[in-house]
Amino acid sequence: MGKARDAILDALENLSSDEFRRFKMKLLSVPLRDGYGRIPRGALLQMDAIDLSDKLVSYYLEAYAAELTMTVLKELGLQEGAESLQLAIRKEVGSVAAAPPQMAGRAVPHFVDQHRQALIARVTDIDGVLDALYGKVLTEEQYQAVRAETTNPNKMRKLFSFAPAWNPTCKDLLLKALKDTQPFLVADLEQS
Repeated sequence: MGKARDAILDALENLSSDEFRRFKMKLLSVPLRDGYGRIPRGALLQMDAIDLSDKLVSYYLEAYAAELTMTVLKELGLQEGAESLQLAIRKEVGSVAAAPPQMAGRAVPHFVDQHRQALIARVTDIDGVLDALYGKVLTEEQYQAVRAETTNPNKMRKLFSFAPAWNPTCKDLLLKALKDTQPFLVADLEQS
């Protein structure tokens, strides 16, 4: 998902110097998801657009970094930049950033949430899934923690232990990895 980093960089480079300075200041105060820390103020204020896009991705991974960048742009009233970034992300992952489907006024649970139990029991190629998620959804530490488990069900349970911090983009990337590595399992679950 290196294109998300490029899209973030494009969004930051399209800011005026004053907007970029305001972006960095807002980034210091915008609420973050649980489990995420802030980029240190001293380092942040010295960064140019390239350094900041790299730091955002290294701190928050690409999916959340893009979401966070869009949030800050919107809060600064820079709607056009946020929309351009969202469009770039959608093109890459295929309308991942679109709103979840609705059913009778309620959001339908994501496929990986609906079929969590079956995925824990039935996924056999965990390594292929992990390799697809590494650096996009999973940090090095998370990747190693899942790999350290001894059985496939335990590896899937460990993988799902990180899911509360994921946004729909992360879950879509997991689904894509499952479709690529276990297409028959996904097809079977889609029919159930």
